[in-house]
Amino acid sequence: MLSDRYITPSTLSIKDLPWQIVWDKDKCTLCGRCTAVCPVNAIELGVFRKRILQTSLDAGAKQSNVNAVYHGIRQKTDPAFSCVGCAMCSMVCPNDAIIPVKTDEADKLKFHVNQGGLPRNRGGRRNVPGGILDQIKFIRISMLTDPALDAGRHEFELRTLLGRILPPEKNLSFYYENGWIPPVRDIYPLIIGGMSFGALSPNMWEGLQLGVAYLNEELSMPVRICTGEGGCPPRLLRSRFLKYVILQIASGYFGWDEIIHAIPHMKEDPCAIEIKYGQGAKPGDGGLLMWHKVNNLIAAIRGVPPGVSLPSPPTHQTKYSIEESVAKMIQSMCMAWGFRVPVYPKISGTSTALAVLNNLTRNPYAGGLAIDGEDGGTGAAYNVSMNHMGHPIASNVRDCYLTLAKIGVQNEIPLFAAGGIGKSGNLAANAAALIMLGAGGVQAGKYIMQAAAGCVGSESDRCNICNIGRCPKGITSQDPRLYRRLDIEDVAQRVVDVFLSFDTELKKIVAPLGRSTSLPIGMSDALGISDFNAAERLSIKYVV
Repeated sequence: MLSDRYITPSTLSIKDLPWQIVWDKDKCTLCGRCTAVCPVNAIELGVFRKRILQTSLDAGAKQSNVNAVYHGIRQKTDPAFSCVGCAMCSMVCPNDAIIPVKTDEADKLKFHVNQGGLPRNRGGRRNVPGGILDQIKFIRISMLTDPALDAGRHEFELRTLLGRILPPEKNLSFYYENGWIPPVRDIYPLIIGGMSFGALSPNMWEGLQLGVAYLNEELSMPVRICTGEGGCPPRLLRSRFLKYVILQIASGYFGWDEIIHAIPHMKEDPCAIEIKYGQGAKPGDGGLLMWHKVNNLIAAIRGVPPGVSLPSPPTHQTKYSIEESVAKMIQSMCMAWGFRVPVYPKISGTSTALAVLNNLTRNPYAGGLAIDGEDGGTGAAYNVSMNHMGHPIASNVRDCYLTLAKIGVQNEIPLFAAGGIGKSGNLAANAAALIMLGAGGVQAGKYIMQAAAGCVGSESDRCNICNIGRCPKGITSQDPRLYRRLDIEDVAQRVVDVFLSFDTELKKIVAPLGRSTSLPIGMSDALGISDFNAAERLSIKYVV
């Protein structure tokens, strides 16, 4: 019998865990592959003692106890080693003898993960299935579609603009007053969102960059990738492929010294500069790279000691207001690159987004606005931030676009939307809906990880340990034992596949609208939804 001294407030049984390991003793050969590959050490291979009761058929014979040796797999119940359901054990098992199974009752581990007084932080996304974007339908179909625009031919290209887009008369007067014209970039409407060299493993990051380079160089698709906060390897800053990269400068200024020192040696200007003030899944919290992932290389690039957690300061810690911060940072970044590179801020989806947008309309240096909604992916956030903070991206983008339309500058400041796009697998449909609500383009991160590298994280809280550097696929780990599982060329190939399929699907949506020369930005009369309240909120048609 278990002694009372072994029972603590955090003592759990296997039944209490969200994932339970089902192991078949008859199939198992005790090779140990499952225990070796488990990223969280949830199972152990060992020799255990088992009591066997022996009885005799002889009359009057006494029963006897025999202690036998038992070899097998045992699941740990310590909350620190709880199974995350990644199923890596079943992937490597040669005999299909082991598999994690979701518990059939409420998860009780959530009440025990705050040991040491620390609230739970988790990688992945909020666990809310579906959303408004998946409910939107495209209802305006042209009955006299030009054959060249037929959805089966796709004889047109999808492009959007990044930068301050002034009409010819304003451009001319602006040039005479300021001596320069705001730079504009012609890019693809799907951008790989900011995931830093630190949040992602070296193999994953290099695979994404290689895929983007192939799309540009070989397929002539002007796809861009954002570096995320924390700088990037010096060799990229001095490479000709920098023109395909959006450099992100965030409130922590991590990696900024490396970028500044590389400016005189850059062979190409970056596509744009994104100044990150907030993330959608944790608005106002800033970023967070936990100490598990800050190795010597990451520490050197970011200019910090190794093995320390790196939380970014909240939005505008060093400035009087967010408006002042945005104005000063945009102007300083424009000056750093000689006014040749578009500069724009990235903010969290919030009711105060309109205040930032209002200031951007009066700032001639602002090249756009990126808004990250509440469903955005994040490498490390507290559950309370992911589940109870933020603003839906659809309504936030719509508010901003209608505000720009009221003052007649909806074509001057492009809006870029992010946050849960494609989280149900409908990447092209979600992107098209946001574009018709007013966005000039969209950013996607978690979808790219799931599609390009086989991320096993899900909305049912499977895996989602991006934050602690134990990613079973090696996508978000700085441990060579884990990230060497990821083949760089395979990642690049999948990135290309994802963009080609997205391109086909988006054209199948856009073509029947009769649009060939431009994206249907703000074309809200083509949208409908069966939710009356949502239709009223988004100013689109209510259809049943």
